[in-house]
Amino acid sequence: RRVKQLGVDYVCMGGPKIPWTAEVLNECMETLRAGGLELRLLMIGGFGRAIYGRDGRDEDIERVCASIRAAGQVGLPVVEYNFYAHRITEGYGRQEGRGGAGLLVFDYEKVRDLPPLDDVGAHALEQMWENVTYFLKAVVPVAEEAGVRLALHPNDPPPPISRGSGQIMGSLEGWKRLVDIVPSPHNGITFDPGVTREIGEDPVAVCRWFCERDCINHSHYRNVKMRVPREQYTEVFLDEGEVDMFGVMRELVRHGYPRLVYPEHPPQIDADRDHPFPGTGGSYTGFAYTVGYARAMLQAATAVERGG
Repeated sequence: RRVKQLGVDYVCMGGPKIPWTAEVLNECMETLRAGGLELRLLMIGGFGRAIYGRDGRDEDIERVCASIRAAGQVGLPVVEYNFYAHRITEGYGRQEGRGGAGLLVFDYEKVRDLPPLDDVGAHALEQMWENVTYFLKAVVPVAEEAGVRLALHPNDPPPPISRGSGQIMGSLEGWKRLVDIVPSPHNGITFDPGVTREIGEDPVAVCRWFCERDCINHSHYRNVKMRVPREQYTEVFLDEGEVDMFGVMRELVRHGYPRLVYPEHPPQIDADRDHPFPGTGGSYTGFAYTVGYARAMLQAATAVERGG
């Protein structure tokens, strides 16, 4: 009800334990429909042996394939996933923004020399590419048959090494290499203008490149101030960072992008500190701000493209 009041009609969320079944997915979708919302994306996980190239990866991949088939059966259009060996969230911290708002900051210097974790180990960059290639060649044909698009989230944070492991999605070169492994609209990425700026690239130009190839299968909407590419940056309010947020939205509209735009990672607002809403992660007011900003950008970009 609270997100519906903000003008939100579609939902992306974390998925259940794999393998998914049509029955479980339908139950989730019906719950959302009762509130006037439509499920359009689920995040899938739980296939670590495939990510690390360990014994049992074929069993993990079959669970992923079964889940994709179930998604196709219920009409779920997009499945998102990560392919991190390790996500170096230890480098995150909090920084005070305008009016004392809480902003997320990343500093690689604090975590550059952290050792590999015992249960993860260290994985060379090319080994990770071999692992994701094996994975994609197995799952993309299943996704094509099921009518489901796959969206791999960029490495975020995107430093070159995360506790000894390479980051395949930590550079634009990596993003482009990923979609070329199995050329198909069903093998796509989650485009994030914030991460694009974090790695030192132009979000509008990068958005255009992937739109032209029809491989943006999910889009985040976030702004940052970058100090050192891939290593030091602050996630800021949508209206104060280095990303041309209107330019990004115009690019999506110009190419007829039909899938979700998710204004994620809202700033921490005092109203939420003082009166947190249960179940919203303590950021409902910040989320309301980001949703309103994104909707305004969408309306403005649509009007411009229509000549209004």
